[in-house]
Amino acid sequence: MFGFLKKLFADDSDALVAALKQGGTVIDVRSPGEFASGSVPGAINIPHTDIRKAKKKLAKAKQPLILCCASGMRSSVALQEVKALGYDSAINGKTWGRVLSVKKGL
Repeated sequence: MFGFLKKLFADDSDALVAALKQGGTVIDVRSPGEFASGSVPGAINIPHTDIRKAKKKLAKAKQPLILCCASGMRSSVALQEVKALGYDSAINGKTWGRVLSVKKGL
């Protein structure tokens, strides 16, 4: 349990900056309603519950995949799903606000 929380709150800002600089695809894993209320410009909305069904969208996405949500919890779950599908070049961007802020700072 503590290992999961440690990963969730780890400072991986360097990995996020690198993924954004590489032109990675931001995938917002919140619900369509949450996504419609605001997200990172250019992000793709794939709810975390639909990750396994979205193989075609994921295949078209530019690597690395940058997963985000409202708090970092759903994106953490989605990260495990995309890695299980074979996408090793994926990171948990945590919140969409954090990803947006970092992206604006580049």
